[in-house]
Parts: sequence; structure tokens; C-alpha cells
Amino acid sequence: MTTATKLTSPAAGPRPDSRYADADGVKFHYLEVGTGPDTLFLHGGGPGCTGWSDFGPVIPLFAADRRCVIPDLLQYGLSEKCRITGPMWDFHAAKMVALMDELGMEQADIVCNSWGGTIALCLAATYPDRVRSLVITGSMPVFYGPLAPLPENGHRGRNARDVYYGGEGPTREKMRSLITRLEWYDADRLPEETLEMRWQQSLDPGERELAAMSDSPRGDWQDLTAELGRVEAPTLFMWGREDAFLTPDYPMMLARMVQRGNLHVMDHVSHHLQEERPGAYHAVVDGFLRAVDHP
Repeated sequence: MTTATKLTSPAAGPRPDSRYADADGVKFHYLEVGTGPDTLFLHGGGPGCTGWSDFGPVIPLFAADRRCVIPDLLQYGLSEKCRITGPMWDFHAAKMVALMDELGMEQADIVCNSWGGTIALCLAATYPDRVRSLVITGSMPVFYGPLAPLPENGHRGRNARDVYYGGEGPTREKMRSLITRLEWYDADRLPEETLEMRWQQSLDPGERELAAMSDSPRGDWQDLTAELGRVEAPTLFMWGREDAFLTPDYPMMLARMVQRGNLHVMDHVSHHLQEERPGAYHAVVDGFLRAVDHP
């Protein structure tokens, strides 16, 4: 007689040692592992997100033949909780280029989720010589046009943050609800280690202070419609067929707006493909990156 085994996604393995870098007046926390082509991983903007929480399960696959640099974005994780003024994506892009300078990354492949992908698209448009290729998952850089997010979808992430930090404040079960409603397709596959990592980070006093502020400490919102046409790097939009924010029609529009856009839609995943199906995610992204290196 056989016993059914619950199917789960792999949690992140042993985390590399923390490193810090000062870049253009701000301090970044980052992790680094592997050797090979410079590859930068930029995480999403949900409560408690960090580079490792979002990419830990897939990093060992990429690190087999790539130099993987995994920073916490500013205002997240162990990076500086600085206040941002002016256009938000311009700010993040400039600081990320400064970090690349500090780490000796003249040009990089940039693999992203959600918030990090919008930063990377702005970076590629503004500093085209610094980007070899882009992989963008679940990002929303455009808020106008026939396929732009409906208002309720475009603000869903910010509304979810308000609900998460509101009321009795962050709890483990509120974090589970947020992840399984908006980020993961299959709630049964969410590792307890991932849930714990996100919840504990969301309790960080700096992150809670930012969430409670009413004066837009994250900077002025930017629509990148005009910038996308300047993105020269080969770009792969990786999308979950069941993405809770936007259907695959939206990244198809984005793929046509950049100069060298491609789209891959993956089944049975939502917003965090790289965590739910890391092996399948790596296979597609690795093939794309190899094609960039050897067209």
C-alpha cells in the first residue's frame, strides 16, 4: 500500500553570509554566491520580502555557473530604510547602478520579481549599457492603455499592505493569507520556512514605520510607458497563468513595447514562479540567458 505524500515547494537552502556595500550615500545588504556571468536578482515589494525570501529556492540552480548577487532593495530586508523623494523608479535605478559600480558589475543579466522588475526596466531604459538582458516576472510598469491594470488591480498590492499592517498589525496568519491569495497558486506548496521568513522580516521596526507613514516615503509613483521603448536589452517576461494581479494579456503588451521582448506563460503558478516551480523557472530562464550569450 502506498501513502500519498503532500507536494511542497522547496524552501530556500542555507543562506550565504551577509555582505554590505555603501553606494551613492545609501547602504545595501546583499548576498553573493557562484562564479560566472554577473547576474543580479531583484525581489518583489510585498511585506517582508527580501532577496533571499523571493529567490532562495532557485539561486542554487543559477549559482552553478553564474555569479549571483542578491540585494535587499532599499527600504526592505537589511538594506537602509531611507526615505525616497522624487520619481521612485528613477531613484531605485540610480542607486542600483551605484551598487553595481561598488561590486564591479560593469554589465549584468537582471532577473526580477514584481517591484524589482519595474526598477530593472527603468534601469535598462536609463542606463542601457549596464544591462545585458532582463527577466521580468509579475511587474506593473504601465498604468495606462487598453491592457493596463484596472484600478482595483493596480492598487491591490498597496491595499494588501495596508490591510496587513493595519488592525492588530502583522500576524503569521495574515502573512499566510496574503501570500496564498496574491502570490502563490497552490497554498499547500507554501513552505513553513518561507512563511516564517516573510513574517519575521515584516516585523522589522523600519518596515513597520514606513508602512505607517502617510507622506509617501517610497517616492512619487512613475508610469514607464515612455521609457519602455528605450529598453534595448533582450527581455523575457515570465508570467504565471494564474497571476492574481494581471492576466498574461498584460505582459504580451509589455513584450511588444520593448525592442526585443519575449513572453513565456507558465501554468499552475501565480505571482512567484521562481518559488513555486523553481526547476521549471530555471530551465526557461537559463535557456533564454544562454541564447543571449550565444544567439
